[in-house]
Amino acid sequence: MNRKTRIGTALTTLGLAMAMLAGCSSASAAATPASADALAELHLGYFATVTHAPALVGVEKGFLQKELGATKLKTEVFNAGPAAIEALSAGAIDAAYIGPNPAINTFIKSGGASARVIAGATSGGAALVVRDGISSADDLKGKTLATPQLGNTQDVALRTWLGTHGLKTSVSGGGDVTITPTDNAQTLTLFKDGRLDGAWLPEPWASRLVVEAGAHVLQDERGLWPDGRFPTTVLLVSKDFADKHPDAVKKLLAGHLDSLAWIADHKSELPGVVNAALKTATGKALPDEVLTRALGTVAFSPDPDAAAFATLVKNGVSAGTQTKGSIDGLFDLSALNAALKERSEKTVSDAGLGAK
Repeated sequence: MNRKTRIGTALTTLGLAMAMLAGCSSASAAATPASADALAELHLGYFATVTHAPALVGVEKGFLQKELGATKLKTEVFNAGPAAIEALSAGAIDAAYIGPNPAINTFIKSGGASARVIAGATSGGAALVVRDGISSADDLKGKTLATPQLGNTQDVALRTWLGTHGLKTSVSGGGDVTITPTDNAQTLTLFKDGRLDGAWLPEPWASRLVVEAGAHVLQDERGLWPDGRFPTTVLLVSKDFADKHPDAVKKLLAGHLDSLAWIADHKSELPGVVNAALKTATGKALPDEVLTRALGTVAFSPDPDAAAFATLVKNGVSAGTQTKGSIDGLFDLSALNAALKERSEKTVSDAGLGAK
C-alpha cells in the first residue's frame, strides 16, 4: 500500500469513527431527560396557612431555592386546593403543597394522567369551630357553616362528619345544614359579624376564630382518625413535569426534606420563621397566642399517610364532591424513599397505591 493510499484509508476510518461518535452522542442526548440545570424556572403553589409550614419554611429559609440551584423558584399563594389544582392542570404551576382531597380529585378525573403525590408534609391542624350555644351536632340543624372551598379537604371532612350525625348537606347549599364555601379571611369577618355559626378550617384559621372571635372547638379532626393522624398537606407534582424533569423533582424533594429537618431541630425558632413567611405572603403576621395554639395542633413528616387515602376517597364520594374512581398509582414515593435512605432516615409506605 503506497503512502497516498494509506492516508486515504486513515481519513476514511477517522471519518467513520467520528460519524459513529456523533451518532452515539445524538442518541444519548435524545434519551436523556431534561435536567434541573436546563430548567429555567420551577413554579410552586402553596397556602399561607400553618398546615403548609414546610413550604413556608422552605421558601423563607431558602432551602428549596438552594437545592434547585440554577433553576429559579417561582411561588404562588392559594387559598384552597381546587384553585391550586386548576393552576396545576393549566400548567401555570408545576407542583403544589395541597390537601389530599383535591389531589385525589385531579387524579381520578384525569384517569391518573394529571399528577403524583411525591411526599407528605403535614398531619393534623383542622377543626370545626362554632359560636356559643352550639354544643353538639344536633344544635347545627338549620345553621350556616363555612369551609375554604367546595371539594377541598376541610369541605369533605365537614360534610362527612355531618352525615355521620344524620345531618344532610348539598353541594348546592341546601340540606339540614347550609355550607357556604368562603375565603378564610372572609370567614373570620362573617363569624365576627354573626353571619356564620361556625366553620371547618385549617390552621391558623381555626385558632384565629377561637382566639380572636370567641369560637370554641366542637370537633378536632384528630379525634376522628387512628392515633390522631390524618393527612392535611401533601406535595403534589404534575405528572408531565415529573416525566420531563426528574432531576428537578429530586431537588425539590431535597429542599422539602431540608425544611422538615429544620422544623424538627428548631422548634423554638419555628413560630418566628412561620410568622415572617406569613407576613411576606399576606402582609400580616399572626398574634403569638394564635400561632402557638395553631402549631400545637399539627405534626410534620414526609410520610403522606397513604393508608388514609382510601377512606378519603370514600368520604369524598359520600359527600358528593368527587366522582368514583381508582387511586392506584396516585403515589410515586421512589425518589422520596431514595433520598430518605441517603439520609439514613426511615422510608415511608405508599399503601399499595404507588405508580407501577
